[in-house]
Amino acid sequence: MEKKKLRNLIAYTFLTVISATYASANTSLGLSSNSKEPVVITADKSLEWHRNDLRFIAKKNALAKQGASSVAADQLTALYRKGQTSSMEIYNLKAQGSVVLTSDVNKAYGDYADYDLDKGLAIMTGKNLRMVSPDQTVTAKERFEYWDTEGRLNAIGEATIIRPKPNKSGTDTLSAHKITALLKENAQGKRVLHIAEAFDNVVIITPTETVTGNYGIYRADINKAEIKGNVVIKRGPNTLQGERAEVDLNTNISKIFGKNGQENGRVRGVFYPGSKN
Repeated sequence: MEKKKLRNLIAYTFLTVISATYASANTSLGLSSNSKEPVVITADKSLEWHRNDLRFIAKKNALAKQGASSVAADQLTALYRKGQTSSMEIYNLKAQGSVVLTSDVNKAYGDYADYDLDKGLAIMTGKNLRMVSPDQTVTAKERFEYWDTEGRLNAIGEATIIRPKPNKSGTDTLSAHKITALLKENAQGKRVLHIAEAFDNVVIITPTETVTGNYGIYRADINKAEIKGNVVIKRGPNTLQGERAEVDLNTNISKIFGKNGQENGRVRGVFYPGSKN
């Protein structure tokens, strides 16, 4: 019975929060110096053209929009250059104050953002960093990094993913110092989750279980997940402790190991037969 609990606990909690990470990562800001669509910049107060510095500055409710993607802020600064097909090719956008990055139904909020269109790298910082999509909310204390070319999303500094359950019976939460998701193209040319990782002070919370450890990883190509380093699994008063836990989602077989996976490594389980859970 306890083996079945362990199997369900690791598989369900880790994959639930990883799917949340993927859903947030599988979106591009859309703005690109290689796109054929123009970048349209508007503002309520003024749009300054600094010819010598090759830049535009849009002030008050500024908005840069390209296709279905946009960057909004109190002030936007766009750096441009002479390109092969345009004399005003925008290659960098800096947003300051009440920043909102939008791509389709996904939005990211912060105080400052620097988007390098050539590198496909957006870095966002602020006091109330968050990414919001229909299925989950991602927050971080230090910064968000999105590498569009690599398909990598980093949430750094007390990063947290909160995902409400479909039946509205609570939430699933993953928190760690850093959470990262790496995507790659499949045979159909669509970006899908390849690897997702959580680093340092990893805590996974569901309405019924809590899992803690130092590091977590999910490999989509082999459909396996691992949590490493001082692993503690709690369900009510019952606990399982070890150095590493792994689950094979193809076979539904899970294991918990002692230190360094040694044969004489000690694992520990404390169970209360009379407890409700």
